[in-house]
Formats: sequence, structure tokens, C-alpha cells
Amino acid sequence: MIEMHGATTGDGPGVLSDPAASATAVVDGRGIVTGWSTGAERLLGYSYRDVVGRPAARLLGLDPNAEDGLSAVLDGRSGTASLRHRDGRRVEVWLRAFPSVDGEGNAQQLLVATAADGPELRGTTTTEEAFAQCHLPLMVFDSELRALRTSAGAMRELALSEDQVRGQRVTEIMPPHICHRVEEGMRRAFKTGRPEQFHVRGRARPSARERVWCITVSPLKSPAGQVGRVQLTALDVTEQHLARERLALLNDVSTQVGSTLDVMRTAQEMADIAVDRLADFVTVDLLDSLFRGVEPRPCGTDSVALRRAAQQSVLPGVPEALIRPGDVDQYPRSTPPVRCLVTGRPTLHLTSDEAIKDWQEADPRRSGVVRTFGIHSIMVVPLRARDLTLGVAIFVRHRREEPFQDDDLLLAEEIGARAAVAVDNARRYTLARTTALALQRSLLPRRFGAQEAVEPAYRYLPARTRAGLGGDWFDVIPLSGARVALVVGDVVGHGLRASATMGRLRTAVRTLADVDLPTDELLTHLDDLVTHLATEEDPDADIGAETDLDISTDLIATCLYVVYDPIERRCTAASAGHPPPAMVTPDGTANFIDVSPGPPLGVGGLPFETAEWQVPEGSLLALYTDGLVEGTRRDLDTGLSLLRRRLEQPVHSPEAVCEDLIQSLLPAQPRDDVALLVARTHVLDARKVATWDVPSDPAAVAGTRADVQARLAAWRLSEVAFTAELVISELVTNAIRYGQPPVQLRLIRDAALICEVSDSNSTAPHLRRARTLDEGGRGLLLVAQFADRWGTRHHAQGKTIWAEIAC
Repeated sequence: MIEMHGATTGDGPGVLSDPAASATAVVDGRGIVTGWSTGAERLLGYSYRDVVGRPAARLLGLDPNAEDGLSAVLDGRSGTASLRHRDGRRVEVWLRAFPSVDGEGNAQQLLVATAADGPELRGTTTTEEAFAQCHLPLMVFDSELRALRTSAGAMRELALSEDQVRGQRVTEIMPPHICHRVEEGMRRAFKTGRPEQFHVRGRARPSARERVWCITVSPLKSPAGQVGRVQLTALDVTEQHLARERLALLNDVSTQVGSTLDVMRTAQEMADIAVDRLADFVTVDLLDSLFRGVEPRPCGTDSVALRRAAQQSVLPGVPEALIRPGDVDQYPRSTPPVRCLVTGRPTLHLTSDEAIKDWQEADPRRSGVVRTFGIHSIMVVPLRARDLTLGVAIFVRHRREEPFQDDDLLLAEEIGARAAVAVDNARRYTLARTTALALQRSLLPRRFGAQEAVEPAYRYLPARTRAGLGGDWFDVIPLSGARVALVVGDVVGHGLRASATMGRLRTAVRTLADVDLPTDELLTHLDDLVTHLATEEDPDADIGAETDLDISTDLIATCLYVVYDPIERRCTAASAGHPPPAMVTPDGTANFIDVSPGPPLGVGGLPFETAEWQVPEGSLLALYTDGLVEGTRRDLDTGLSLLRRRLEQPVHSPEAVCEDLIQSLLPAQPRDDVALLVARTHVLDARKVATWDVPSDPAAVAGTRADVQARLAAWRLSEVAFTAELVISELVTNAIRYGQPPVQLRLIRDAALICEVSDSNSTAPHLRRARTLDEGGRGLLLVAQFADRWGTRHHAQGKTIWAEIAC
């Protein structure tokens, strides 16, 4: 105590200097005065020798027999007191008592008295008054965790007076959800002697609003270092805590909303984050036109159609919702959501507002929800991005008692703005993907041309990743002579560039197939085309920038071209870097055909090889792209083995084969496009084919016409006999006159009547318009006029001129 109040005076041991003119005295545990200051001497007139060693009660003007009075002073309490001066008058003072120990460790008390009319009280607030008037919640507890002192701030927060608090345990003063945490902190402070700091959230009293407090528990130690009391300070940090929560919420919105490019999923992510942290129930409704690919615009005279994109609640099952995600609801134009859409401004409502009452009257179902769940506060926020209003989000409170405030509206508006950008990104991606997919599907065959050589089935699956659409394609092309071409190809890369290239290549294949080129020659011409296309491309062009995430710098494609002849039951194929075709024979055995894969299209410089093999009647041919066999990041050999095993499973139709392969070999979200073409082969009945060897004599034409007329009568095709005789006469005559023997005529009754005349001369005739005085040059013109289709097919033995006549 000497160190705290200054050096000892010459009046004797234990006397303290008194620069502030306060009267101080030291009293031991028995109530005997052991110290007396000059200030005390001036205040009461007693000298040091008159006081030291005498009972403090009598000298201080207290009743010596009233031990409670002395105990009250020596128990650390403060207040005004009336002391006795040496001359007998009473002196009104402010008396404070401070516990202490002497040099031997014995308990003692330091008494400080200040005259009530002294200048120090008239102009200066004492320490005791400062504690009592402190606006911060401040309390002192003893070792039993009972309250000793309470500041004005603590009394205000607890709504209790100091007399009501004094002597009460912390569990009797504070609510249960706060006191247990505080009690634990105080016990640790007593045990460790170190301050404790922690945060608690709750109400200081039932009628107060919920707040966040920063609690500091500080141990009060004696000079010997013993903890006799603890001081508790509570600082209201609600605003700082809410600011941090808002910042964390906005950060989560930025990082977690928009994890996918799916509109519905993005809206659901926003609702999931906002529920429980800001609202008790959240709905996200988007303009219905947005889902139809139309620029979203609120319109209509009576109501606006909004599609529920997402909803979430603190209650299981979202019982507050009247519709499900994906359903469309009609909102009258007078309701807050529609006004929010039109104005683009958020609004904050209580359910007692006129706007909400009118809405409830117009919609009794919503009125019932408001009453059932006790909804009391609503925020309506527009979802705007890039100057477009996409929809509206509604935030509702019914479990939380506090209504939304203006700060909550600003937070909800910021959440809506950030989420709207993610929703718009998903919308734009979906629109671009839908457009690209529509383009690609428009470039793929919707139905195949009439032919009886095979029974085809197909599947096309676009990639389900952000890489975008690929360039996979397939086709079934009817050829002359009742043959059919099966084609599958794959342009390397993804996006609109790959889709556009795929369309060009498919058109080129069809054009080259109509010329009846051999399979290897067709791929050679196609390779030249790809090389030319690559040289024409602008390397700086940003084709499909919004959807292309994996654009190949080089224009490369693979292709498998297979021709099946149902008369000879024979396949001819050539491959440009494509996986081999598979054939399943009628006994269920599956094998991959050994087609030597040439270089991919666009590489150039190397020839393509042709493979031929016999096909048993009723066999299955399977052509596919690499996405089917590499669908789950497996290597090609593993994928081919799985494909072979699945093809050997008993199935009944090409459609069933396609479905089984897609379901068993592909994941739910394929990484690459998949094109699959399965065809069951048929054999043309020998009774539908007639062949004649024609002598190289013009006189033989008449006999040939007679043979044709008899065969057509047997086939019951007399109605086309005249046209067929005319066409065959011209073709046979040209072969005899301009070709080389042997000359052969073949009739095929398929979907149309096919007339074929072959000779060993490889020179093809050309259609020309004969002049008036020309004696020849009209034969092919007549063929072209009477036949539906005609053309020339080259082969190793010469050429074949064919014509098709509808029957």
C-alpha cells in the first residue's frame, strides 16, 4: 500500500504521504489503527501518536460495540460516513476501504476518507463513482462466484438494481444460455490466474433483443499474487459480429453459387446459402420466358408467369412452399414480386403492410401460409444481371422474432446481384449449348433413306461437360445396286467449330458416296477436303468462344466408311484412324473386323487400305466413336473388351443393342460425345435378281427386251414395263456400241426397280443435249428423263451404268 500512495512520512511507520490531501488510515485485522496520515490528522485533528494502537471504531466515530458497523467499513464497501473530529464536531466524508496485507502477510484494511465538501469531490469524479457510473456492463465476483459490485451498465442490461444483484451467483443473474459459459470462464480465471475472453450470443434478459457479447474475465490479485476476486466486463459487439457474418455470407455466395452451369442448380445454391443465415424461407422465381430461350422481359396485362427455380426452408420438407421447383405460378401485377420485377428495386415489408394484405386477399392460399407459420417479415429482391431482370427472390422470416432491417435488405440485394450474375452465366451457357446442340442435331440425319439392305438403329449422346459439343456423326446412305453405306466419324475438338466441320464432312461423304467411289478413294478425297478446310481457316478467329473450352488447333477427324452389298452378302470398309467395326454373327459371336486404320483425315500423305469380308445373313454390324469405349477414362483395349462382351449378350433388335451399350458402358455424365450405329444385315432374295449376259451385237437388244418383259411380268411390274424397256434398250445399246465386252444386264427388284448394265470399258458416258440435226446423243437424256436416279459405278472390271425406276 505504501508503494501505491507514496513514500512514508516522518510521522512514523506506515504513514503515507498524501499529495491529494486525502485522509488515509491502516487498520489491522483486529480493528486497531496501525497507520495514520497527515491528511487524516488535518481532517480529524488527531495526531499520529493519539491514534495508532487504538480501536478504529471509536476514533472513526463509530460505536465501539457495533461490530457490524466496523465490519461494514472493513468489508470492502464504500459510501458516505460521519466521522468525529477531535473537537467533537461531525465531519461528513466519503469513506472507502481497500483490503491489503502487512509485511508479515497479515490481513489489514486501507481506509481512505475525503471530505464531502472538499475541492477534489466538487470537480473530480472518484474511482468509486466512476465504477458505479460506468456505462459498460462491469461486475466483480468473489471466489464463490457471487456478485460484489455492479456498474450502472450491468444494471441497465440486467434490469436489476445493485441490491438485487449483490450476493447472487452468476447462475441466478444471467440467462442459462449465457451464464454457463460465463461461469466456466470465471472458474478458469480463478484456477489459472489468467484473463479469459470469449463471445456469447443471447439475451441479457427475456425482453431484450438478441445480441453478441465479448466477455472478458480478469482475475483480481492480492500483492501476494493470490486471486481473490474476478472482474467481468461485457462489450456489445453485435454490429461487428453481424458485419463479419454478412461479409462471410457474401463470400460464400461468391464462391459457392455458380459451381455448375445449370440454371436450376445455381438458383438452389443461392437459396441454400441464404436460409438460416439470413432468412427462414427463401424462394427463387425466374421469368418463364427465360427457360424457352427468349430474352427475359416482364410482360402481360393481368399477371406474370414465374417458374420456381429453387426454394429452401429451415423446416424439413419446405412446408411453406405452395408449388414445387419447375412449376409455373402466376403473380398478379399488383403484387410486390411483379412490382419488383418492373421497377428493379428491392422492397421490405411487414405482413401488416397494405401491399402484403392486398396480396393475401388476392391469393387465399398464401394468406393461409402466412397465418400457419407466423410469417411476419418479407423481403422481395430482383435478380438483375447485365441490365436484364431475370426473376425475383423472396426472403421470409417466421422463426426468428426480429424482423428484417434495412441492413438486411442491402445484404439481400447484394446476394441477389451476385447470384443473378451466376444465373445469367448459366442461362447464357444453356442457351449457347442448346443452340449448338440444335445445330448439331440438324446436321445429323433425322431419318434414313429408304433401303432394305439393313435394319439400322442409332444413338447420339452429347458430352455433359463444359467442354461443349463434339463433332461426332453417323449416317446411313443408300447406294446403287441395293447397297448401303454405313458411316461413323469424329471431328477432334469440341464446340461450334467441331459441329460445323462435322456438318461439312457429312455432306461431303454423301456427295462422294453418290459418285459411287470405292471406300479407299472416298476417304482419300475426304482427306483432301479436310486439308483444304484447314488452310482456309482464320487462325485468329474466335469460333464458339463462349462454349469452346477444348478447341483443337489443328483440323483433324476420323472416319469409318463401310459398304454392305445385300446381294453378295459382302462388306467393304476403309478407316481413317477410327476404331474398328464389330460384327456379331447369328450364333452370338462378336468380333472386331481387322480394318487397317489409315491416318486421320487432315494428316495427308498416306494411302488408305480396303478390307473385305463375308457377312452371314442376320448379322449385326456395330460402328461407334471412341467416346463409347473410353467413356469412364479407361484405355481403348479395356473399352473394346467390355464392348465385345456386351455385344455377345442375347438381344432381339438393333434398338435393344443400342440401349444396352449406352446404359452399360457409359457414365451418367459422359466426358465425350458418343455416336453409335448398329445395323442388322439382310440378304436380298435371289428371286428378286435377274442377270443376263448380252452379246456384243446390236441385234441382241430385241431379245434382251423380250427377256426383260417376261421377267417384269413374273414380278408383276407390267405397269413399268414400257419405261424399263426403253431405259434398258438405251443402256444396252450404248454398252454394245461404245463399251467393251463382256456386257451384262442385271435387274434388281428392291424398293425400286434397278437396271444395271456393265461392260469392261472404264470410260463413263456423259449426259449432253443433242442439237437439232444430231442423229445421236439423246439416249442418256431419255434415261435421265424416265428414271428417278441414274449414275455410273466404276470397279476393277470396268464400269456399271445404273438407273432406278419407281414401282
